[in-house]
Amino acid sequence: MSLPGDRREGPSPVSCGGNEVLPADSSRSMTVAQMVASSQRLRLNPNKDHKPDSYEDLQVDFSPSIFSSLERYLPPSMLGVPRDDKVKFMREILVKYLPHGERNRVQKHRDYRKKIISNYQPLHKELYTLHPTTFFLPSFLKAISDNTEESFRSMMSEPSPGVFTFEMLQPRFCELLLAEVENFEKWVNETKFRIMRPNTMNKYGAVLDDFGLETMLDKLMEGFIRPMSKVFFPEVGGSTLDSHHGFVVEYGKDRDVDLGFHVDDSEVTLNVCLGKQFSGGELFFRGTRCDKHVNTGSQSECVVVPFVEAMAASLI
Repeated sequence: MSLPGDRREGPSPVSCGGNEVLPADSSRSMTVAQMVASSQRLRLNPNKDHKPDSYEDLQVDFSPSIFSSLERYLPPSMLGVPRDDKVKFMREILVKYLPHGERNRVQKHRDYRKKIISNYQPLHKELYTLHPTTFFLPSFLKAISDNTEESFRSMMSEPSPGVFTFEMLQPRFCELLLAEVENFEKWVNETKFRIMRPNTMNKYGAVLDDFGLETMLDKLMEGFIRPMSKVFFPEVGGSTLDSHHGFVVEYGKDRDVDLGFHVDDSEVTLNVCLGKQFSGGELFFRGTRCDKHVNTGSQSECVVVPFVEAMAASLI
């Protein structure tokens, strides 16, 4: 990220009768302004050694994880200031560079989520706070704790370059999450609440962030996905993931039956199998695409990743 910070003017030049400005003061003013602007410019690359503040307890109009990520790009002079000052500084930058129409869209979506969360009663409240030992398998936790490429690869297979498969979730967690999604769908049907589906390709499914699981998924991304993506996908921003779109889709005889070829709009994708008893469900990967050929026909190579049980995951 290379957005420039807001510029602040230096001291006003001193007038000397009429409209004339003293040359010495003008020179001094320009120097101060340049120094201030330079000191408030965002870093070109993130400060990986800096531990950012948490912004989850604040009522802010952007995702708390975006503030935490952007803080790594702040100039050194801003890192030690109070959190509220950092929020104000970062928010001014985000608002300045986010189009007005996009800000309206974000605000409408935020209101939509608030309406759902204020009316929907969770079935399993323990899902809404991340509990590593009850969510993840011991082998996965050990690999994350060791935090080395060797530890990650010890629990993975790589059927194709850049496609990693591994066991991740406790079966009980999968059961609870499916029950929570089913409970949410039941509430939607009973209240006739019109929800937004995960994407334009799936008619069945739910966005987990929309009914209260955003904070839990933030923790999942920051503490358990980003350590791996930092190692395996550094060239596409794997070390600075700062947002997510978490959702569940459902396939079946009277549901969606498949999902056609597409390219995800993300730096990293985590696919997780939650299913009960089922057949099919394989993932097909058809090669890397450049921007000019995102929607071209299938290439000859095809990697098939079978999902045979709940708790399995793939990272791409």
